[in-house]
Amino acid sequence: MFISSAFAQTAPAAAGGDMQSTLMNMLPILVMFGVLYLVMIRPQMKKQKEHKSMIESIVKGDEVVTAGGFLGRVSKLGDAFISVELATGVEVQMQRSAVVQVLPKGTMK
Repeated sequence: MFISSAFAQTAPAAAGGDMQSTLMNMLPILVMFGVLYLVMIRPQMKKQKEHKSMIESIVKGDEVVTAGGFLGRVSKLGDAFISVELATGVEVQMQRSAVVQVLPKGTMK
């Protein structure tokens, strides 16, 4: 009285879908990857390329801002390291990649 009759289920249709439905199912994933590339990956690669060229173009006497926020003048150059004079008689050695920005000449006084 409280239990309904059980009926046998029919077998699901064969999964032999055509190529068009497969492509339509993958379309949102492909579109999302395209948007991700245009919004995130491409600008980041461009920024890395600009930073690398800026670091390679540093010369002695350039005024720079470091990742720690220090403002100084480049006093010595090496392949991987540079020496930055923060104040008269105060010189620190740091990696080239720690330079965030090269300032125009005459910014420091």
